[in-house]
Amino acid sequence: MTNPRATTGSARPAADRAFDWELAFLARLSGPLALVARAMLAAIFMIDGAGAIADYAGTADYMQSNGVDPRLLPLVILTELGGGLLVLFGLKLRWAAVALCGFCLLTALLIHWRAGEMIEVQKNIAIAGGFLALAVLGPGPWSLDRWRGYGG
Repeated sequence: MTNPRATTGSARPAADRAFDWELAFLARLSGPLALVARAMLAAIFMIDGAGAIADYAGTADYMQSNGVDPRLLPLVILTELGGGLLVLFGLKLRWAAVALCGFCLLTALLIHWRAGEMIEVQKNIAIAGGFLALAVLGPGPWSLDRWRGYGG
């Protein structure tokens, strides 16, 4: 009689091999999953950048009320909207990810910390970490950088 829990050439019992313990499907789906991850990171920045354009005066007032010169608003819009689009499409991704990482850290310190919004500070630091990982790991196979022969 054979033991169904006996191992056959691997360290795991035979009955457990149906479950992908190494999550190998992530490697098989790396292209579409990297695109989804980029879209998830980019969405908030594209939405905020477009919102800043739509309510330019209100955004400038918000910046000024938090001690940030509103003359920086065009740079903020360029960083959020432009950087978000670059991340989404995976074009010049490493540069865009580094820029948005820095933007998140600056926003955490210059806006949210001053306002005592510690949850927002923590969120911005976490998002900055995501952008740092993206800058290190590259855009993935479903990206314009890869299509153009760049990126990792």
